[in-house]
Amino acid sequence: MTTRVTDLFNIQVPIIQAGMVWVSGWKLASAVSNAGGLGIVGAGSMKSELLLEHLQKTSSATSHPFGVNIPLLRGDIGDLINVIISQNVKIVFTSAGHPGRHIEKFKNAGCVVVHVVANVKQALKAQEVGCDAVAAEGFEAGGHNGLEEITTLSLIPQIVDAVKIPVIAAGGIADGRTMLAAFALGAEAVQVGTRFAATIESSAHEIYKQKIVDAKDGDTILTYRNILPVRALKNPFMEQVQKEETQKGMTRERMMELHAKGRERKGIFEGNWEEGEMEMGQSSGLVHDIISAADVVNRMMNEFESARKKLSTM
Repeated sequence: MTTRVTDLFNIQVPIIQAGMVWVSGWKLASAVSNAGGLGIVGAGSMKSELLLEHLQKTSSATSHPFGVNIPLLRGDIGDLINVIISQNVKIVFTSAGHPGRHIEKFKNAGCVVVHVVANVKQALKAQEVGCDAVAAEGFEAGGHNGLEEITTLSLIPQIVDAVKIPVIAAGGIADGRTMLAAFALGAEAVQVGTRFAATIESSAHEIYKQKIVDAKDGDTILTYRNILPVRALKNPFMEQVQKEETQKGMTRERMMELHAKGRERKGIFEGNWEEGEMEMGQSSGLVHDIISAADVVNRMMNEFESARKKLSTM
């Protein structure tokens, strides 16, 4: 299957694995790339030395293209960029910041740059500064979300209408049916997070993976809504946050105080049900097993084709 995105990345299928913190290490990234999609090493939870190790191991484990996701608000952003360029990684997904501040350095190194956006304004800015594509993420997605809380169904067609560069759909996509829906809206690839988080190669804790499998349609919660929205599984900690947010309001200082205790690591990497943030999307209700990353890619493509054939008979 060929789209502008598959041509841009030189991949076989338009399925991109999201660069999730504490999940997207070299094992997952290389497995997705070996299956024909685009694997992404998530630098959000890595220092430069650890990122270097994961990029080197990914290069050794696959001969196919792979990328890295890098949050631009990191204090050590310069060190992370230097590692990416030194390892000759040619596909970079940027998030949480302004891509224009660093894009010249990436472009000079021959990188394809994709920026993660949550509204039309951000997509237009990414196009203006020279990004090659945008990943438009609806607020169904796990982890950090846009303040406007725009759903994928509404977000994708508006961004497709606004920009000329390819649009990758993200948020709420976990099977071939949701993938087909994204393509019907004008997307040319999908970025998948939660489904890949519950795979054998994911570096997340087994308890966290099982929580994804066990989750039902209403089991995630969106907190810190007025500061930096975060979607995660309902658990004692997140319900405590929601209660405090509702009764007292939430300041940025208080939010940073809570995050400073390593809540993402506790929930995702350590499997701490009581005190961690188990970030996952609403698509967790579509995930019913822990399988290999290759099986995810193959299953999604088979479901995509089945759904497309079914629609053609209607």
